[in-house]
Amino acid sequence: MSEQDDAQREFDLRWADEAEHKEPSARARMLAARWKENPPRPQPFRADPEPVARRRSSWVSTAIVLGCVAAVILLLGYTRFRAPY
Repeated sequence: MSEQDDAQREFDLRWADEAEHKEPSARARMLAARWKENPPRPQPFRADPEPVARRRSSWVSTAIVLGCVAAVILLLGYTRFRAPY
């Protein structure tokens, strides 16, 4: 690109950014048309769509993982103890 093309491109971008009226995006036009006939229901700020099921405590998960690790260690130790060499 030549220097003149860069200057012309910069002018065009500046001219476009300074435009008084900007056309809305396709999605904004689609939603405006849809909401004209069927407006959305009002919702509180960051509303949950439905109640979330309570999760298990992190301590319970930690105890399960540590219990499994201990069981594997004991099982491996037992098989080595029982294996004849």
